[in-house]
Amino acid sequence: MSDSAPFSAREASTDEFLELAGRSDHPLPIEQGPAWDAFDAAVEGREHLGRVVVSDGSGQAVAVVSLTRYRVRGFPYLWARHAPVMLTEATPQAESAVREALAAYVRAQWPDTVFMRIHATHAAPELRPLLQTVTYDKTVFLDLTVDAETYLAGLSKKFRYTVRQSLKHDDVVVADETDLSRADFDELYAVYLETAGRDGFGIYDAEVYWAMIEALRPHARVFVARRTHSPAVAGVEGVEGAGASQETDAPKGHAIAWAIITLFDGGATYYYAAASAEARELDASVRLLWDALEALRASGATQFDMGGVDSELAPTLVGVGMFKRKWGPDGAIAPAWDVPLRPLVYRALVVLLKAKRLLRR
Repeated sequence: MSDSAPFSAREASTDEFLELAGRSDHPLPIEQGPAWDAFDAAVEGREHLGRVVVSDGSGQAVAVVSLTRYRVRGFPYLWARHAPVMLTEATPQAESAVREALAAYVRAQWPDTVFMRIHATHAAPELRPLLQTVTYDKTVFLDLTVDAETYLAGLSKKFRYTVRQSLKHDDVVVADETDLSRADFDELYAVYLETAGRDGFGIYDAEVYWAMIEALRPHARVFVARRTHSPAVAGVEGVEGAGASQETDAPKGHAIAWAIITLFDGGATYYYAAASAEARELDASVRLLWDALEALRASGATQFDMGGVDSELAPTLVGVGMFKRKWGPDGAIAPAWDVPLRPLVYRALVVLLKAKRLLRR
C-alpha cells in the first residue's frame, strides 16, 4: 500500500465490486451485496446509490463500499452498513485514508449529504457517536464448519443440558417457513409484539420485516418453532435433512418463537428473533436456533454471526448478550460511526434530536 499519494474513490460495477470483495478474508456482509438492493428499494426513505472502490496512491484497491441513502428529519445521509470492506489491514491510518477518500467522493457526487455513517475499528477525531439507533462492537461468531456433535461437546455443561432438554419437547416442532405468505406473517408479528413489550425494546411496523423477507428470499430464511400439543410428533426428519423437525400429517400448531436469519456468501446472521412466554418455558428459542444452525450447515454456511452483544459501547444489549454468549465467546467487530460532511447542519441535527429526547422524558 503506497502512502505517496492520497487515496481516491470511484464508482465500481457490481461485477468488479464482487470480484474485489472476494479477496477479503471474511464473508461479504449481505448488506453490502447486490441481494440487499431489492430490500432498499422496498422500504420507503431508502435508495441504493451505488458501489465504490477505494484505491491507494499506487492504484491498488484497498476497500469496497456499497452506499445507501437514508433520511433523518428530512435530511439525507448515507449508510455503508458493515463497510468499508477492507482488502488490506485495517490500521488506523488505512481506515482514516479510506474515509477521507469516501468523504471527498460523496461530497462531489451527492453534495446535499449531511453525514456518512460508516464502520471503523479504530476511534478517530472525525468519528461521532450515532445520532440515532444502537451500534455494537462485540458479537458472537460460530464456526459452522464444526459438526453439531463436536460443537455441542464444546459448550458448557449447563448449556449442553439445556440444549438436550429443548430437543426432548415432542410437542415443539421447528420448520423453515421462508415461503410463508403476508397473512402468515401476522401470526409471527404478534409474537414479536409480545417480545418487545416484555423486554422493552422498539420494533418497526410489520411491513418493514415483511419487505425484508420478500425482497431477500432465499437469502433471508424464516425459521419458526410451533407448539402442536401433540406428543406424537417426534423423531421426524428435518428441513432438507438438516435437523429442523417437520410433520406434514400433524396439526401445524401455533407459533411460539421465530427468527429471520440471512445467508449470503457463506455467512449467516441472526437478524431478528422473537419468543413468547410459552416459548421461554420450553426453551423453544434454543431448540429453534439449534435446528436452524444445522439447516444452515447443510446450506453451505461456514460462519454464523449472532448479531451483537452488550459492551461498554452497547450496554442495552445485556439481555440478548446473556443468551448469545451461551453459544460461544464474544469477539470484536467494527461499530458504526457518523462522519459529518456538512458540520453545521449536522450540529443542528444533534441539537434537535437532543431536544426531542428531553421533551419525551
